[in-house]
Amino acid sequence: MDLVLIEALEVDTVIGVYDWERSITQTLRLDLALGTDIRPAAADDDIGLTLNYAAISERVNAFAKEHDVALVETFAERLAETLRDEFAIPWLRLTVRKPGAVPAAAAVGVCIERGQRPGGA
Repeated sequence: MDLVLIEALEVDTVIGVYDWERSITQTLRLDLALGTDIRPAAADDDIGLTLNYAAISERVNAFAKEHDVALVETFAERLAETLRDEFAIPWLRLTVRKPGAVPAAAAVGVCIERGQRPGGA
């Protein structure tokens, strides 16, 4: 399996458990590793045969604007499900970081993997 990467994608959303967080937007930083087979696209030089990272990035941004949740965990789980469904992604790893949430840390967040890697790996 090959991986299409989208790294350090920043999106603004309403997220947080505290009342003051529910009235502002905050920036999340996302890293995505999307499992696919790039050989058909490479052979034909055809973007239609691979995962279009521009379209996926646009969808992530739209998702962030459409949803407001309390937990980074909820954001990650729902986004992973949305991307897998809409783009037929068999496997993905998604890291969601919330910069500034803990003053002593650069960021806090979660990393999840969903789906099945082809070949059982």
